[in-house]
Amino acid sequence: MNFEDDVTKLLLKAGIKEPKLSAPPNPEFGDLSFACFELAKERGSNPVELAKEISSNIKPAGLVSKIIAIGPYVNFYIDMEKFSAYLMTEAQKKDFGGKFLRGKTLIEHTSINPNAPPHVGRSRNAIISDSIVRILRFAGQKVDVHYFVNDIGKQIAMLVYATRELKGKPNFEEMLNHYIEINRRVLENAPLERKILDLLYKLENGDREIKNLFEDVVSTCVKGQTRIFNALGIKYDSFDYESKYIGSKLLKSILRKLKTKTKKDSDGRLVLDLSEFNLPMKEPFVPLTRNDGTSLYFLRDIAYNVDKIRWSKGGKNIVVLGEDHKLEFMQIKAALSFMKLPAPEAIHYTFILLPEGKMSTRSGTIVLLTEFMEESVEKARVEIMKRHPHLVGKELNELAKIIGYGALKYSILKISAEKNVTFRWEEALNFEGMSAPYIQYSFVRAKRILEKAGKYKLKKLKFTQQEELDLIKEISKLPDVLRECAKNYQVHSLAKYAYDLALRFNLFYEKCRVADEPDPEIRSSRLALSNAYKNVIKNVLFLLGIDAPTFM
Repeated sequence: MNFEDDVTKLLLKAGIKEPKLSAPPNPEFGDLSFACFELAKERGSNPVELAKEISSNIKPAGLVSKIIAIGPYVNFYIDMEKFSAYLMTEAQKKDFGGKFLRGKTLIEHTSINPNAPPHVGRSRNAIISDSIVRILRFAGQKVDVHYFVNDIGKQIAMLVYATRELKGKPNFEEMLNHYIEINRRVLENAPLERKILDLLYKLENGDREIKNLFEDVVSTCVKGQTRIFNALGIKYDSFDYESKYIGSKLLKSILRKLKTKTKKDSDGRLVLDLSEFNLPMKEPFVPLTRNDGTSLYFLRDIAYNVDKIRWSKGGKNIVVLGEDHKLEFMQIKAALSFMKLPAPEAIHYTFILLPEGKMSTRSGTIVLLTEFMEESVEKARVEIMKRHPHLVGKELNELAKIIGYGALKYSILKISAEKNVTFRWEEALNFEGMSAPYIQYSFVRAKRILEKAGKYKLKKLKFTQQEELDLIKEISKLPDVLRECAKNYQVHSLAKYAYDLALRFNLFYEKCRVADEPDPEIRSSRLALSNAYKNVIKNVLFLLGIDAPTFM
């Protein structure tokens, strides 16, 4: 049952093709309106008279209870009794709003170089992508999440060299700290740079000992990176390694297919000519190989994209990239077009900005994600203790993580991907504004109402307040919001919906007695509505990658 569908069907039966509907500015004017201006112009009639004619020729059906012409508009009113009964049943289901898609999706996201710890800016990639994955799975798709590991190159060779100097089995943080030192020394020491490049040469020429060392170092780094993301509930299904493409048959096949589009440059490198695409490049050539014929990153990236096309097997193929990678993506897309292959769908995001002076960082130039996570938990702990001064130990720590990580994620998700996020703690942890704690608290409030009320029997729905009807209508929007998110990958609209829904529930809570309502039919109806809200908001939080706490 869908009110908008029912209205559309009635207008189609009246001979109106592709009717455009909108919400009236005033609830008294109905729940949906059809403006007659364009149709009247086509027919050469008066829009006010046309609205009267249409409304008199249509009889209410389905969820439409009343049709009235007001000026040049045909206004449709929803049958709230029918609609409420239907929604109260549907909203109790775990998959309410979902299971509308089929097929599969491959999505590659985050893919940070092993020599770099995750920082706040790149965390936006993982957080947005994780929500997209959750939405698509909830919608009914099989989703395979990939992480491309750039495990070769000079930077990784420096990381391997740093690890050899440390000896033993250093952990992720120790490796990275010493890597920074090696990076500094290389700038001042040409012989050291030659030693590092020699490691890379040996790797690319099949030295088994060096290959094993590279694999061990990269494995430690990848585990260190994913451990951080796993703490935020972000997981990956497949880790794909760049090194697998060194000397592969696929690279040779790609070079054959691109032969007519390549040439040697003055350094003897094989380069791909992209001049016909007018890309924003100083020179329209991208190197594919070194002068000795060994592959460079761009060629291996083309190979990885060819593999992803094969792995996706005709399903969706998505990559999530920062806006600073737009040119690289356009280059890959151009290269794939030469081979008559489809490029993945790209989702680009912009940066996270931090007000100056708000945070310190060990590196001095970037804010590490681990530091940001620690600070989010600590600040959440302070807020919790203001409200629960006697809460201590494990219970306090777990709640601080749920609220802190939720605040961090929601502050990023509520902003559309193409806009910068300016992160402010006072907004993120505000229990009264558009924030995760505000939404989480509304869930806890609904949970408490139901716990206080105990068991109840719902014989007949009886709603008497506008706030009840407003909440029902807001709950009903979830399927449409999810369909739009699954279509355009704009998860900020789901984040906004979560806030709007929580706001409607809190208004309902303020205006309507629930557990202590004396009328048994009204009481049971409001408890059923509270339960529907609790189920829906918990699902929405999950789709945003945010946990619902048991108390606050």
